[in-house]
Amino acid sequence: MSIKLLPREKVFRDPVHNYIHVQHQVILDLINTPEFQRLRRIKQLGVADYVFQGAEHTRFTHSLGVYEITRQICDNFAVNYPTKTPGDGLWDDHERLVALCAALLHDIGHGPYSHTFEHIFDTDHEAITRRILTDPSTKVNAVLRSIAPDFPEQVASVIAHTYPNPQVVQMISSQIDADRMDYLLRDAYFTGTKYGEFDLARILRVMRPYQGGIGFDANGMHAVEDYIVGRFQMYQQVYFHPVSRSMEMILTHLLERAKTLYEAGRFDTRFNPRLLVPFFEHQFNLQDYLRLDDGVLNTYFTYWLDYPDLVLQDLASRFLSRRPLKSVAFTDKTAGLLPKLRALVADAGFDPAYYTAENDSFDLPYDQYDPSVADPKTQIEIIQRDGTLEELSTQSPLVAAISGRAIGDKRFYFPKVMLSKNASDLFADTYAHFQQYLLNDSLIDPR
Repeated sequence: MSIKLLPREKVFRDPVHNYIHVQHQVILDLINTPEFQRLRRIKQLGVADYVFQGAEHTRFTHSLGVYEITRQICDNFAVNYPTKTPGDGLWDDHERLVALCAALLHDIGHGPYSHTFEHIFDTDHEAITRRILTDPSTKVNAVLRSIAPDFPEQVASVIAHTYPNPQVVQMISSQIDADRMDYLLRDAYFTGTKYGEFDLARILRVMRPYQGGIGFDANGMHAVEDYIVGRFQMYQQVYFHPVSRSMEMILTHLLERAKTLYEAGRFDTRFNPRLLVPFFEHQFNLQDYLRLDDGVLNTYFTYWLDYPDLVLQDLASRFLSRRPLKSVAFTDKTAGLLPKLRALVADAGFDPAYYTAENDSFDLPYDQYDPSVADPKTQIEIIQRDGTLEELSTQSPLVAAISGRAIGDKRFYFPKVMLSKNASDLFADTYAHFQQYLLNDSLIDPR
């Protein structure tokens, strides 16, 4: 394996980590590939900047941050826990380069408005990430092959969680990994919130390798608790914000309307979204995918402001000009009322297929390992003084209180005008009837 160091360390100035340090030529070469540079044009938080105006940071900056945290973990392990004999469970620094490359490239397969796009066009960003790494047509693959012929597959196996060393996999993907730690700190910084802040330096200091992965010294458990609580708060206050979810619903319906018109053969060729056609036809290749970014979609949305179909035109206007739908929380008990609300929205002149939506957003702040579930979580291990391992929630009453509990809500979205109090409006009676089902941000049965 050929590993070339830069003649002088290169640094990237970063608001979260101060400096991001690059010592390997391969890392700099990967950053300079067109596939990685595309991430500059994809926002990390999708539509969240409609709520938190500073949240315009990109997948590019996040990926560099994950690389930097992984580099610091490798430095800590190499200095404090170097392997002495094969199989002793300590850190073999020959694993450093595969860990750094996987960290840098872990999000390279994200598409425009990532998760909404995936939902509409049935793509899988992790599968596409692995494809970018292993496809001989990409510059990323060429750079990775310069290290060794099988190096692209090694890096891809870290993304796929099949790499043989669990220490490397858990650096990138676990319940407390470089990916989560960077996005919490970065998203907190750019949204202007404080919920996601935690003591990164302390967590990295108490992190240590063992035979089965990565654990944390018992005397650093409170820093880990702080991270878990910060993540919990970020999901409730930022990632699950009702208005962000509203803009996602509008974006979803906008793309669905365009897709429906195209599939019906009714798309006006003057507004043909050429770069989206392979996705409408379910016949896209990797190059089609890599041509897309947030700006491409926004350009098409701007064209559609003049589109003759009034639904597509209006949804494009709502998305570009930030006119979110309103929402109300509902439960399994009140879900039976939703057909009535949709009917009232239709009575007010809106197609409920495009102007109403249900969204449920739930997250597990922390979950104990359960091998019986489809996607078992890697539990956080606290390393005792005698070297034994104890799962975090057995040591922390705070974490135990939220462990295994899905937290979030279900919301029903509808046009803002349904809340109108204008008695002279043509649909005033319909609006009043609709409002009888709402109380204190919750759906109720008025009977």
